[in-house]
Amino acid sequence: MKKLSKVQEKQQALVLTIADKLEEQARAEIPGMVQCWFDVEYHLFPGSLILFFQFENEQALETAKPDLLKWQKRLSAAMLKKGVILKDMRKHLTFTLLGPED
Repeated sequence: MKKLSKVQEKQQALVLTIADKLEEQARAEIPGMVQCWFDVEYHLFPGSLILFFQFENEQALETAKPDLLKWQKRLSAAMLKKGVILKDMRKHLTFTLLGPED
């Protein structure tokens, strides 16, 4: 993996901070939520950012799906507070059963 530039390191720190904050909130509010992880290509940031909320089973995932839009809005608002605009908030956060290694 290629070394990140200073700008990319700042982007990574920003995303980690927001992902940690959202993960903490989600674990408290959504039963069955295991972890939050993300994927991003820094040279295409912020368009390539995708946060994943991983759930422990299908039932927990299905129960949480009605709240997906609320969490997408929270991500968009958190990024906006840091000066990053997500053009289509629906593309940047998803609920899944897969983990980062899957």
